[in-house]
Amino acid sequence: MSIKKKTDKQLISEWTDYKDNHLKGSPVNLNETKREKNARKKRLEKNPEKWFKYYFDKFYKSEPALFHIRATKRILGNPEWYEVRSWSRELAKTTRTMMEIMYLVLTEQKKNVLLVSASYDNAEDLLKPYKTLLETNARIINDYGEQQRAGSWESGKFVTKKGASFRALGKGQSPRGTKNEEARPDVILIDDIDTDEECRNEDRIKDSIKWIEEALIPTKSISEPLLILACGNIIAEYCCITEMGKKADKHDIINIRDKDGKSTWIEKNSEEAIDRTLSLISINSAEKEYFNNPIIEGTTFKEMTYGKVPKLSTCDGIIIYSDPATSNKEIKTSSDKAVGIIVKKRLKYFVYKVWLGVMNQSKFIDCLFEAHRVIKSLDVDTCNVWIENNSLQAPFYEQTLSPMIKEKSRKDNISLPMKTDERNKPDKFTRIDGTLEPKNREGNLILNIDEKDNPHMKRLDSHFMAVSPKAKKIDGADMVEGAVWILEKEARSYNHAYVAPQRTSRRY
Repeated sequence: MSIKKKTDKQLISEWTDYKDNHLKGSPVNLNETKREKNARKKRLEKNPEKWFKYYFDKFYKSEPALFHIRATKRILGNPEWYEVRSWSRELAKTTRTMMEIMYLVLTEQKKNVLLVSASYDNAEDLLKPYKTLLETNARIINDYGEQQRAGSWESGKFVTKKGASFRALGKGQSPRGTKNEEARPDVILIDDIDTDEECRNEDRIKDSIKWIEEALIPTKSISEPLLILACGNIIAEYCCITEMGKKADKHDIINIRDKDGKSTWIEKNSEEAIDRTLSLISINSAEKEYFNNPIIEGTTFKEMTYGKVPKLSTCDGIIIYSDPATSNKEIKTSSDKAVGIIVKKRLKYFVYKVWLGVMNQSKFIDCLFEAHRVIKSLDVDTCNVWIENNSLQAPFYEQTLSPMIKEKSRKDNISLPMKTDERNKPDKFTRIDGTLEPKNREGNLILNIDEKDNPHMKRLDSHFMAVSPKAKKIDGADMVEGAVWILEKEARSYNHAYVAPQRTSRRY
């Protein structure tokens, strides 16, 4: 049998196909038969994870975490669904979303995608990867055909040859004209809709929510299923994401680390890599971007003073003060517990050391004993251990904390000189603002500079920066206020000892 020699034109054509096959993305099997291709497509479409890995191998660099798989199952399994995805940075929320939307469009389950962001330019930028992939991804083109449709292929709005449309829309713009032929939007993808500037003004957020609920969502057809998927971190206590989350079928909040402090996507983000990244940014930034826990900039403290703490034996007063919380859970939404060593010398108050964070009761008790050991190691003779114990906390202290302290005292053969602060306290902000702000302003509230890199001291600094009438996470500053109040009270009692007035006889 003779073998027909290929012409130069055919060889050049094959080389062009081979070159384009690699330039356009992941290579495909050019020798695969139509039957083989259809069988492979069918297998992949039955397994979305394998589908993602095949068509988006340049993005699919790490195996998914369980939360990825569960989220995709919800999105692909519910044609009518509303989900808010608050995944930390580095958890691939935008990339994962893109793969899911492309799956739904290419398998012809959805056909009219509206991508909404804080501005039109931002929405257009977020839409570019979809357009580029449809133009250049060799595997998509090989299996689903050429996508680019002549005359309908602009950066902010394009329609595929099979009639699937994509359109960018900025927040506040009119969504009129978003029909694709007779089909209303069946996917509303909202990404990066909140801005720091808008979140400082509640009225602007209210306007944005009103636009989403009164203009954007009503573009749907009542009789056709709509997928609403909003991607965004919680960057403020009141923002579009928090309000949409209240209405959504699911608000999926995933942080860079879980409640046990472990990486939520260990296949990609190692503990060492997370530590390195967090060490390069402020606690406020880390809490907002990686833990969905925005710390709002306060109105009282703008900067804390750091300095050397004088030798403790030369100080006028030293106490250990602690602020407990009834919660025994170690989750971000729990109140922080705080223990601090606070000292006074003349008019200055120093935070020598602090233990601050979300912890269970056992760890809190350990911190009390650790503070006591630190004091003893510095040859300080007497130092009372104070614990906040107002009327609301008293039953908890008597029934839970006090027995735990006694048990650890017996076990460690150490007796803590415990005292309870039972004053009826005004609200946190009023106390902190009245007691500590003047001292800080005058440079008389000082944090130990030797502890400046300690995560607990950094956390205390961030609590001070967050102090405002609406602030919630200011337990560290509250602890310091309690200690300073006690030290002031003790100083007044020492310097102004009570002397009974002499009785005088009165003549009538």
